[in-house]
Amino acid sequence: MRQSTPEVVLPARRGHEQAVLGLLRAYGPLNRGELSRRCGLSRTTLHDTLSGLLAAGAVVTATPDEAPRGRGRPAERLALNPAAGQALGIDFSRRAVYVAAVGVTYEIVGTAGEAHAPGLPWPDRVALAERLVRGLLGGGLWRRALKGVGVGVVGPLTGAWDGSRDGALSGVAALLGERFGGPVLLDNNTRLAALAESTWGAAAGDQDALYLRLSYGVGGGVVAGGVLHRGADGVSGEIGHVPVDPAGRPCECGGTGCLETVASIRAVLDAYRARGGRGDDLPALKAAVEARDPIALGLLSEVGGQIGRVLAALSNAIGPRVIVVGGELAELGAPLLEPVRKALDAGAVPISRHRLTLRRAALGGVAGALGGVALALGESPLLSRYPAPEPEPEPGPAASPADSRAGGPADSPVGRRGGRGGPSPRPAVGWGAAQARPRRPLTPLPSLPTLPVSRGRRAAS
Repeated sequence: MRQSTPEVVLPARRGHEQAVLGLLRAYGPLNRGELSRRCGLSRTTLHDTLSGLLAAGAVVTATPDEAPRGRGRPAERLALNPAAGQALGIDFSRRAVYVAAVGVTYEIVGTAGEAHAPGLPWPDRVALAERLVRGLLGGGLWRRALKGVGVGVVGPLTGAWDGSRDGALSGVAALLGERFGGPVLLDNNTRLAALAESTWGAAAGDQDALYLRLSYGVGGGVVAGGVLHRGADGVSGEIGHVPVDPAGRPCECGGTGCLETVASIRAVLDAYRARGGRGDDLPALKAAVEARDPIALGLLSEVGGQIGRVLAALSNAIGPRVIVVGGELAELGAPLLEPVRKALDAGAVPISRHRLTLRRAALGGVAGALGGVALALGESPLLSRYPAPEPEPEPGPAASPADSRAGGPADSPVGRRGGRGGPSPRPAVGWGAAQARPRRPLTPLPSLPTLPVSRGRRAAS
């Protein structure tokens, strides 16, 4: 599914381009002097990098800087080219399809979502996605500007990102390629939601984040050092299958007493009715919570405690700075999240306890689709001339202690969160203050708003 041209871009040059493009996304038009100060590249390297980006059309000359500079011509300002193309994100959740369209400058064109019956065949789901995209972008002209498609699906992926080694999804990847064209990348939709929250949402600006989604299923994702972690064989973020009760209910994964058996929507509703509560769906449970029903409040306190203990254990192992909790159950608010916070506080190691922040997710149901866009844009900032990643080379001779202490390209600063003064996401619950971290190159403007689902029926994930 990946497409490449004969030209090969060296990894170092790719990193330089990512740094420059990331600064222009975060801060808007900058002159060469401002770019030099923020990216840390030498004058020669920056000149060569900008020459390549200008020639490729990814960067264009903007309006000259109007600030007074004394004698001489105004400083030329450079900006991302909004006509360079668009990327699409599609989230095939259990009961709905979400789509998002974003320009390569990270300007969000639009989002949409529509519910469907469980078990809808894949050809019909792909056709629904295409219809939603047409509704957003109109006609078929959008195909000419399409630079990549990032797609989220339920469950772990056991093969390549394009689905070529996953028997259940290989046909889906081919169908998507036929419908949309361009490079198509597949990943778990909950992991993509984690990537979206660290790019646009509650964890924007933080390079180390743990995400948990509490929905009809329970899953999560880990962003470490600004990079989405996939794990061996694509199995990462399966937080719902962490055991919490050895004597609990059987789980669909084959285990017993997994977190999903107590913290998914179905499990919580079943437990509520078993305790004498009256409610067959989530709105009824929410109404009971708002009415201060002691059965509902007691149940959420217990469930929140179990969630918090799992998050504490994962936090001690992974070391995130921010934990984001999303999904429909998180919308119940403090009655669930406060017990989560207390258990997390009790279980986190002291060194990180007061630096860790718990936040409610900010992007809603469209997070998986936005994460697909972030995946497509992050894989290649130009989305046109980078080949598929080469396999890791075999280990060479052991490096010297001096080499191991030396910083690599990742140590180069690429700017801090800021730019156009967008408000920082406010945590629903938490403690301490997340320290400012350098933005990853793919992180967009911090002032992007939380996005409602539009141009389609509002869907449950």
